[in-house]
Amino acid sequence: MSKQYGFDMEFPGTIEQAEQAITDSLREVGFGVLTRIDVAATLRKKLGLDRRPYLILGACNPKIAAQALEMEEHLGLLLPCNVVIYQDAKDRTIVSVIDPVAMLSVVGNPELDAVARDVAALLKQALAALTDSASQ
Repeated sequence: MSKQYGFDMEFPGTIEQAEQAITDSLREVGFGVLTRIDVAATLRKKLGLDRRPYLILGACNPKIAAQALEMEEHLGLLLPCNVVIYQDAKDRTIVSVIDPVAMLSVVGNPELDAVARDVAALLKQALAALTDSASQ
């Protein structure tokens, strides 16, 4: 599956297992998870809404982030790279990663194109590792 602004895959396990797997996979390609937002819990607490599980992880590769911020100081508005883990209407666990090429296209700075492609390749690699580990 793919969106115009991200890439996703079905994970054959629970939300918790997917969170651990993608966190480990991201670490392998140089990313750390800086933030974790439990959207379902927040909506339940603040609005009393019952929603299927939905997590947003903020992933960052510090070396690449530092390089990109040197090229575009306001880039922090678009950082970190979001990873979404959720349960869809068919009770499947879905893991999605942002497409940095699509995200950074709004900046209009050609210097960032190569950085965006590099980050996209790393995020796709992390996602592919989930597919590989799920098939073992």
